[in-house]
Amino acid sequence: MEPSLPAATALPFEHTYAQLPAKFWQRVDPTPVKAPRLLAFNDALATELGITRAADAAEVFAGNKVPAGALPLAMAYAGHQFGHFVPQLGDGRAILMGELIDRHGQRRDLQLKGSGPTAFSRNGDGRAAIGPVLREYLISEAMHALAVPTTRSLAAVATGEHVFRDGPVPGAVLARVAASHIRVGTFQYFAARRDTDGVRQLADHVIARHYPEAAHAARPYLALLEAVARRQAALVAQWQHVGFIHGVMNTDNTTLSGETIDYGPCAFLDDYDPGKVFSSIDRAGRYSFANQPALVRWNVARLAETLLAVIDDDGETALAAASAVIEAMPAWSAAAWLDGMRAKLGLSTAEDGDEALAKDLLEAMHAVAADYTLVFRALCDVAAGREPEGLLSLPRSPAFEAWRARWAERLAGDPRTVAERAAAMRAANPAVIPRNHRVHEALVAAEQGDLAPFEALLAAIRRPFDDGPQAQPFMVPPEPAQRVLQTFCGT
Repeated sequence: MEPSLPAATALPFEHTYAQLPAKFWQRVDPTPVKAPRLLAFNDALATELGITRAADAAEVFAGNKVPAGALPLAMAYAGHQFGHFVPQLGDGRAILMGELIDRHGQRRDLQLKGSGPTAFSRNGDGRAAIGPVLREYLISEAMHALAVPTTRSLAAVATGEHVFRDGPVPGAVLARVAASHIRVGTFQYFAARRDTDGVRQLADHVIARHYPEAAHAARPYLALLEAVARRQAALVAQWQHVGFIHGVMNTDNTTLSGETIDYGPCAFLDDYDPGKVFSSIDRAGRYSFANQPALVRWNVARLAETLLAVIDDDGETALAAASAVIEAMPAWSAAAWLDGMRAKLGLSTAEDGDEALAKDLLEAMHAVAADYTLVFRALCDVAAGREPEGLLSLPRSPAFEAWRARWAERLAGDPRTVAERAAAMRAANPAVIPRNHRVHEALVAAEQGDLAPFEALLAAIRRPFDDGPQAQPFMVPPEPAQRVLQTFCGT
């Protein structure tokens, strides 16, 4: 079925997902909006994708014009949401336009989020508000700058219309780029229907797209499970290294590619608290900061369940093999976390006491409500032989002073020079994160038509390791009255 909307300039789309049977997706065009206007456009990402900002970019990325070569569709998936299984979710307000091959030869999805209702909208309006769209733009760009695998934001477009949430707010559409939008929940959709052929077809697609080495394994689908498990364990460790809390780690937000997806009720730590929760709907602390490794293991276990029928014809053999992968995940998570913490602490070698050293630092920080980002950044100065001052002043407590002495002793045995160590630490410990109060200020201003705070914050978070004068305002923790205690889902 050809697009029914006016065609824009052609884009070199491919459609490997659309080549799967129709049960995987439904054809749907974006719903045009009243007055599309570009709010932000990611020229650097566009260059990676081999495209340029055209005169009709606002219309294209709002969905008013469909580029020649596009084949818009909504993807089917299910998912566990806060532990409760929903057998049909799907793209209720997002439309996949097609796949682009970037300049590195990597296949990338281009999706319009907030582009109107689909067959999976479940009585929703299929739209998005300007606040959640710009939040995702900011946080995904911050994560990319921090070298954390993530979906990317190509464009944010105001619609010229209002959407109704608690009240009327300006609407927007996000053009999102991802290695793919296939989730654990996509596999659950077919497994719940006892569609083993569907699971196998999807697994073959994911192997070809993301894990071609698995195709040569003795048990390709077991190799796929292990590859996803390792990648997800490493991803969540990276979240914790930068103090990120996803906020809604449902199985429909766990990608097979290993990218971070869905920046709804997410946030970064200010003061370190392992039990911190920001999401307004996470009342039991399911997705708290410290619980994230356990929850990603739970999510991958749900993927394992869907693959049992294709891993091995013998059910007991399949269960034993898949269980071994899930049982190995805590060790993979711990190793990935410790590797990153060694980098943050300036340790280039491994010793038995390193895990205790890292965890004792966190306990000392928690005891005095120390700022997670600033403490690690201050340690970069200490490693360089300078006592940090002002904003980067370190906590004063007996526990912290005792820890500093142990750390100094550990550094004395490290083979790198002081300069080498300090440089490596500065590359591992950001000075600037998208602090929650700054994000909130930017989104409130944008809702009122002022994009200047958004643009200033975006420029700062794209240089997270720069602590020069221009970065200083964005490094400051919130005053008590500025603290953001809850974040909300973008729907």
